[in-house]
Amino acid sequence: MAHPLDTDAGTELFKHYETEYQLVQADLVQKLDQLADLSGEPRKAALSAAERALEETQELLDQMQMEKQNVPSAHRAAINRRLRDYKSDMDAHRRKLRSLADDRSALFGARYTDDPAGPSRDPHFEQRQQLLAGTERLDRSTQRLKASQALANETEAIGASTLAQLQQQRETILHTTQVLYESEGYVDRSIKSLKGIARRMATNRIITVAIITILVLLIVAVIFSKFR
Repeated sequence: MAHPLDTDAGTELFKHYETEYQLVQADLVQKLDQLADLSGEPRKAALSAAERALEETQELLDQMQMEKQNVPSAHRAAINRRLRDYKSDMDAHRRKLRSLADDRSALFGARYTDDPAGPSRDPHFEQRQQLLAGTERLDRSTQRLKASQALANETEAIGASTLAQLQQQRETILHTTQVLYESEGYVDRSIKSLKGIARRMATNRIITVAIITILVLLIVAVIFSKFR
């Protein structure tokens, strides 16, 4: 059962696992569909390939189960429903593969037996298949590790860029604060200058009033002396 990726839910790593799971699951379905038309050695090779694909899908499902702990709680319910659907699909694929594997004796007749020690079985074939399966699993694990490392490096680069931006913003704030302090100093000096000007204006006003008063008194005295 396929589900479209929800770009709003889950972590980047969870989405990476889910995308890879869907690709591997599609490959598994294709291999299972092809098995019905195969026989002999091609069927055995296809069964081994399908088993490896099933193991890989299970590994990816387990990784998604662990990574869902990092999914925001608001999206956790949707993630759980998708994981349950994936698990149901896995069980169906496992049953189908088991049914196809159980039909090998009927398909190959006396020429094939599930007993590794059987007389018609190549003693080196199983070793080659196991070695090939191990190599493929190692390659897939390496690719997943590289993808996870690339994602971690990208996250680290984003974090470093964010820290650099924060540092730049901090320096801008400090510069702005210093400018504000300097502006406050200018304002204080301006207030002091204005107060000085106001005091001088008040003094000048008093002096002017005094002079006018003296002149008026002198004029009055002169007029009084003339009429005396």
